[in-house]
Amino acid sequence: MADATTALAAPPTRAWTVRFAFAWLGLWAAQLAPVQLLLPLQLEDVDAAHKVRDFGLVNGAAGIAALVALPVFGALCDRTRSRFGRRRVWVAGGVAGFVVGLLLTGLAGSWPTVMAAWVLAQLGMYAAMAGLTATIADQVPPEHRGAVSAAVYGPQALGIVLGLGLITALNTGVGASYALLAVVLALAALPWLLRAREAAPAAVERPRSVAAALRATWIAPSRHPDYAWAFAGRLLVNLGNALGTTYLLYFLTDGLRVDDPEGSLLILTLVYLVATVVATWGGGVLSDRTGRRRIFAGAAGLLQALACATLVIAPSWTATLIAGVLLGLGYGAYTSVDQALVTQVLPDASAVAGELGVMNVAAVVPQALAPLLAALVIASLGGYGVLFTLAGLTTVLGAVSVARIRSVR
Repeated sequence: MADATTALAAPPTRAWTVRFAFAWLGLWAAQLAPVQLLLPLQLEDVDAAHKVRDFGLVNGAAGIAALVALPVFGALCDRTRSRFGRRRVWVAGGVAGFVVGLLLTGLAGSWPTVMAAWVLAQLGMYAAMAGLTATIADQVPPEHRGAVSAAVYGPQALGIVLGLGLITALNTGVGASYALLAVVLALAALPWLLRAREAAPAAVERPRSVAAALRATWIAPSRHPDYAWAFAGRLLVNLGNALGTTYLLYFLTDGLRVDDPEGSLLILTLVYLVATVVATWGGGVLSDRTGRRRIFAGAAGLLQALACATLVIAPSWTATLIAGVLLGLGYGAYTSVDQALVTQVLPDASAVAGELGVMNVAAVVPQALAPLLAALVIASLGGYGVLFTLAGLTTVLGAVSVARIRSVR
């Protein structure tokens, strides 16, 4: 299978990687702090009786938007011509759209307007993702992609804590909190946007048309088995992780009945943060040095399943903290190694952003659709124990899918 990268220069400098990581830090803070805290609180304020249903619908709408937007934005990014660089212009436009969407979400006063504004914000996120993820395949040699991919997902846990910490510490209210996250997003993205450089692509490095780019992305899974297995593994592991984490605030409140659910969520997030950051960087670097991807990704998926089993067997605050460590270690290692792995199974070097857009569907859609699925499980199938069992089984299937890849060690 052809590597997505043609002639690559030296690996990115440390300063470039830091700026790249900061851009992702802003994106993750702006996306995940609302999902973990602001959206549940806001929906409880506007429609307390249906808060679980509304939360599922809002995130479900964002997931449906991702199914279309991520591949389309990726294909358009591949075809873009701009003196500012085709990847950078999409990142800039995405950040701007995300900022506007956050501000509108903070002003929304009913669950349908919350949903509409949040979908707009997520479209901005998807546009920025199209440019940033393609940059790895464009500019980073394969043997350094694990470490650079850690700059994508290491900031994920940091972004959650940054967002939740600022919101909790400043206690400015829901609307002002969205505005605060918009400021954080813009400031974090600016250094990379101002300093990013990319060479203009040659004709052979661009798809012939947007239609050709879209066709390439959607036929790739059926014609290239390793690409399909990588997609399935990413989809299942991310779905399992999302099922296990999306309703943590409600689990702490209604399941464990802790005295301070919001404070407990922050503590749990900090534990998860430390484990995730260590495993993200460690897994990415070790996979680069050993040249092996599958064994790290598969083991990381199984570690997340063990975290879910802990919550099923002994649901308590102590068990939740232990599960947070295990989940952080598993998810952290998986994300950095998997991002490096998928860049090595892309079949068409001229459609990098589009093909990664399809892969990003497997990362984003589970986060958006899991609340809806989890709400059905909690309400109809037996509560949080069944939910965590389903989450664990899903991550095991994801690990098995990664093991079926043959073109990458």
